[in-house]
Amino acid sequence: MATASKIAPHVIDPNTGRPKAIGLYDPANERDACGVGFIADLKGKQTRETVLAAITMLERMDHRGACGCEKNTGDGAGVLLSIPQDFMRRVMKESVFSHIPAPGEYGVGMLFLPQIKEQRTLAKNWIVETAADLQLEVLGWREVPTANGTIGPSAKSTEPSVEQVFVMAQAGVSQDVLERKLFVLRKITGNRFDLHKEFTLAPHWCSLSSRTIIYKGQLLSYQIYQYFPDLLYPDFKTNMAVVHSRFSTNTFPSWDRAHPFSCIAHNGEINTLRGNVNWAKSREGAMKCAKLGLTEEQLKSLFPLIGPNLSDSGSFNSVLELLTMSGRTLTEAMSMMIPEAWQNDPNIDPAKRAYYEYNSALIEPWDGPALVVFTDGRQLGASLDRNGLRPGRIVETTDGLVIMSSETGTVDVAPEKIKRKSRLRPGQMFIVDIEAGRVIEDTEIKLQMVSANPYVEWVDRQVIDMDSLVSDFRKSSPSEDAGDADVALTLEDLVPDLTMFGWTQEGLEMLLLPMCRNGMEALGSMGNDSPLAVLSKSHNSTYDFLKQLFAQVTNPPLDSTREAIVMSLESLVGPEGDLSTVTEEQCHKIRLRSPILQSQQFQSLMWMKAWE
Repeated sequence: MATASKIAPHVIDPNTGRPKAIGLYDPANERDACGVGFIADLKGKQTRETVLAAITMLERMDHRGACGCEKNTGDGAGVLLSIPQDFMRRVMKESVFSHIPAPGEYGVGMLFLPQIKEQRTLAKNWIVETAADLQLEVLGWREVPTANGTIGPSAKSTEPSVEQVFVMAQAGVSQDVLERKLFVLRKITGNRFDLHKEFTLAPHWCSLSSRTIIYKGQLLSYQIYQYFPDLLYPDFKTNMAVVHSRFSTNTFPSWDRAHPFSCIAHNGEINTLRGNVNWAKSREGAMKCAKLGLTEEQLKSLFPLIGPNLSDSGSFNSVLELLTMSGRTLTEAMSMMIPEAWQNDPNIDPAKRAYYEYNSALIEPWDGPALVVFTDGRQLGASLDRNGLRPGRIVETTDGLVIMSSETGTVDVAPEKIKRKSRLRPGQMFIVDIEAGRVIEDTEIKLQMVSANPYVEWVDRQVIDMDSLVSDFRKSSPSEDAGDADVALTLEDLVPDLTMFGWTQEGLEMLLLPMCRNGMEALGSMGNDSPLAVLSKSHNSTYDFLKQLFAQVTNPPLDSTREAIVMSLESLVGPEGDLSTVTEEQCHKIRLRSPILQSQQFQSLMWMKAWE
């Protein structure tokens, strides 16, 4: 794999250390495929053993990460932990902070900053100013000790200055409100960093929370504790940890794209990314985010929701975080973005079907092979996409540890201490509720979500089925009944229409006729030397302009016949709602069984008065 340091300097973006979009390369097409896992203590006690187990897990998934042309430059590795309270209180005292707040009353931010002092000062000033606008107080800063002796030249060439910032809320502010304020602080300043092109290295928030902290970088798995000596202190303790070893598929590694992100760590690819990002951007104008308590000007500064340099995982994280900060539960937000297969499942509970259909009116699935570990610091869980194309192995021990990872054997557990072994199945999730001290399985999670609102009644009242609409149209316009009647046509009758729509004799004989005769698509060898439709001088069919994107990875092709349970052309169409709220009217849309409309279906839409 090429690395950024081996690319001609004029194509390197100085703000990111990655190549710019040039020729056939576009950073928007980058994907990840990695090793991921977590460990949690059901007793909720912060221990040194949990930190050591997390480091071991990460090292044992080193083969799932990747390195570039230098054996000591990794694609990325990192660990997310609950804030180690003993350690943080000690470093605050050593830094002579004016006040040492209690746990839950302050947040810690982990920042990648430029190496140039003047640029670091500018970024810090923006953070202090924005914090004051949000009624937050910056207690102080800490330069995080790092040891770069083991990392390679490519990683060193874009190595940031790593610092921590300590932020406190006003007296009487709850921890949930503090978390939302810290989220807003991070989003507003992060967007401001992206707009300022004078930074030699764009500042990046690894994390900013009162519950969790992230140590990560463009490292190999075994380098994480060598680079960050903080992780080696005896008083650095945690009750849970998420680890990630990155394999950036056909992409360029960088410090900021290392996982975990603020809410997730992800193994897989989001293959629907372009559509997901475009839809997210189109919905920004309708979002009110009332739960955040922002002024109109502050709300505008929150967008764009998805920054310009984010990977597919980073984009997913941004949307998930907004959903949770706007009032949805973490599991609800995950089920909206990675739903199970529900449309063609005859055995699914009607309430669960209504829940998924309601949410499909608000947001489309983020599809692709995906094992996603997610956390908000209180709950820790994992979810698998509905195709089940990434492994997730679970072990629960008799002494209260829950271990989940991309493979077994990442943490040593004596056989007599194994209470339960299992695996994630397609479309399922499970969570470890650290505050409640228990594991919650998929059935209970989904029951809680579908019971939160009367989704069956909402869908019945608000969703208009196209078949019903056509039936009403026919009743009101009996003269239109013949609109779809069969008409005997000769080949001569069809030639003008076939020519107008770009059909060729080759297309009819090699593509269309085999489908008519055999009920399946024609098979052919790889390779197509036909001119690209956009460059062709001939009149082409609309379909010639639509090409499947090259997959970049070895995902097996989907079979829409044998895997029909995970395939559906059904969709809800209508005005977009406010993604940050839950109301019955949000699902007032028309249900289409297929995106291709027949004549009477189109006429029924034209006749319908509800859109007015």
